Amino acid sequence: MIEKKQKNDSQSLDVSGLLRYLIYGFFVTGPLSHYFYLFMEYWIPPGVPLATVKRLLLDRLLFAPTFLLLFFLIMNLLEGKDVSAFASKMRSGFWPALQMNWRMWTPLQFININYVPLQFRVLFANMAALFWYAYLASLRK
Repeated sequence: MIEKKQKNDSQSLDVSGLLRYLIYGFFVTGPLSHYFYLFMEYWIPPGVPLATVKRLLLDRLLFAPTFLLLFFLIMNLLEGKDVSAFASKMRSGFWPALQMNWRMWTPLQFININYVPLQFRVLFANMAALFWYAYLASLRK
């Protein structure tokens, strides 16, 4: 009886959590990524000297921390938590998440920014993001 209950609990789906991630992806990740890639293409065209390095540095040093901060802030708001909960989560989770972001996303973004056609960059990033958001969800628990 206990074993059956534990099995059911482990297989249950957190619908509210899923909805939060869907909202975040649809209203934040998609639009921001789309316009960021357009901006990067305009600001650092492929023919610029060291364009591959400049694009990667822009993504990793500006976009990644900002995007991660937005993730923590918006998830905090969608969960109905207060500012102190946000500050606590930032203190405990931001730096480890940013370090993991740099490890996981740097090679992926190098490929994405420099070799994937502009119209497919968001799709490429979203495919990798499935695993990334699973990691972030584990941090939020």
